[in-house]
Amino acid sequence: MTSLLSPLWRPPLHSPPPPSYFGRPTSSVGSAEFGVSSRFGPISRRKCFWPEPPPDSLRTRRGRESVDLKPEFAARVRVSPSGTPSGPLSHKEAVQAPGFVEFITSERVKVVAMLALALALCNADRVVMSVVIVPLSLSHGWSRSFAGIVQSSFLWGYLISPIAGGALVDHYGGKVVMGWGVALWSLATLLTPWAAETSLLSLLAMRVLLGIAEGVALPCMNKMVARWFPAAERARAVSIAMAGFTLGNAIGLSLSPILMSQGGIYGPFVIFGLSGFLWVLVWLSAITSTPDQHPQISKYELNYIRSGRHEPSEPVAKSNTSSMIPPFKRMLSKMPTWSLIVANAMHSWGFFVILSWMPIYFYSAYHVDLRQAAWYSAVPWSVMAFVGYLGGMWSDLLIQGGTSISLTRKLMQSIGFIGPGIALIGLTTAKQPSIASAWLTLAIGLKSFSHSGFLVNLQEISPKYSGVLHGMSNTAGTLAAILGTVGAGFFVELVGSFRGFLLLTSMLYVLAAIFWDIFSSGERINFDETDKVPEIEHIYG
Repeated sequence: MTSLLSPLWRPPLHSPPPPSYFGRPTSSVGSAEFGVSSRFGPISRRKCFWPEPPPDSLRTRRGRESVDLKPEFAARVRVSPSGTPSGPLSHKEAVQAPGFVEFITSERVKVVAMLALALALCNADRVVMSVVIVPLSLSHGWSRSFAGIVQSSFLWGYLISPIAGGALVDHYGGKVVMGWGVALWSLATLLTPWAAETSLLSLLAMRVLLGIAEGVALPCMNKMVARWFPAAERARAVSIAMAGFTLGNAIGLSLSPILMSQGGIYGPFVIFGLSGFLWVLVWLSAITSTPDQHPQISKYELNYIRSGRHEPSEPVAKSNTSSMIPPFKRMLSKMPTWSLIVANAMHSWGFFVILSWMPIYFYSAYHVDLRQAAWYSAVPWSVMAFVGYLGGMWSDLLIQGGTSISLTRKLMQSIGFIGPGIALIGLTTAKQPSIASAWLTLAIGLKSFSHSGFLVNLQEISPKYSGVLHGMSNTAGTLAAILGTVGAGFFVELVGSFRGFLLLTSMLYVLAAIFWDIFSSGERINFDETDKVPEIEHIYG
């Protein structure tokens, strides 16, 4: 008879399992069989039972379709190729926040650097006309109002493409659409000298084509940033891209007079047009629409991007053509959509009025020559690129520190509107061109905080429709830009002074900031479902 005190004693093989351990029911899911051997030979085989995990634990929820992970665990979750969480990462695989060296050498920074370069070319191509318009007006005898119409012809095309371009970006991804956009606007830029020598109608047609092609640039940028950057880095990424956008103004305004002196008034169009074709070759060969498709991205960076996106990856292309028609009615029924529309409209009004008329303003108000006028107008855009990046870093730090997304976006946008509004009032009082340039620098520098306001908010309220949302708001912005650019010319002719128009712009900035602070939101909005709950959730930090 085997002693019960023997250390080798085991219950019979077919003995029933104990009813529970620690008060929980047993489960065959967690069972396993093993054998025990000793110097006396094999003894027995038995099943070992573990307690069944509670129904709300991570282990039981991991296989379900919807996994709601707390934010603090998001960076330590393994993500499947489809973008959905598939289990916790091991200790070695846990995704930590990247250091500075890793960030600046990462593939995602290379992507945003290419986007910044594209946006720099975008603005350089459009701003050349702001400098060339002065000799063109003198040679053709154009009035101020007619010069405003010629400059606004770019916006006629820009009015057409943003919504359609945004839908194409949401459907096909940013790589293809951005490549075609840069190729078309570079062609339009290259052909502008020929068009100007042919007829006024040809010149207007090339400017319209330029606007159509450039209308897809910002929706593409937004979509690429949403796919390549985790949520905690998006404001910084947008700031880097928009730094290129604003530096394009400085490049176009400062280099155009130099290129004109060397190659004639059409020299800048040829140089910038050829540069665009070179960019397209690099873009198509080195960039992918999503990080999952990139052949050289590291496993660490891929896991970091996926775990920080907070939404599933979207396919690059969709076979269902009906998905190309966004739910416009539901979008327009939400006040956060209208806050984006109003913000983009005011941003574009101020942007294009300053971009199109500041060289002429310095030329006429302070009687400086064309090269000095371009220089005074170019310096503020360089400052805007630097201040915009600082605003993006501050925005990301606020969110990482626990400030709500809604409050952060309201703060950034308020600085980006109220600040320029006050600075433009100071500009109207300046007696010297250097003082005026300082006020203009302050206005444009503070304006860059908008990049961490409404421009990032487009990705936050609806990543799926960020392209078409940008297109809708861009269309409103283009209408406002046309009204401001053309209206400024007529206003100057009627009143005889540009200062009154700057005061009007200042007042509109403040009103737009108030509208944004009341109706904007950082909450995700599902535009694909009808409302069964209160229409919008507002977060007032």
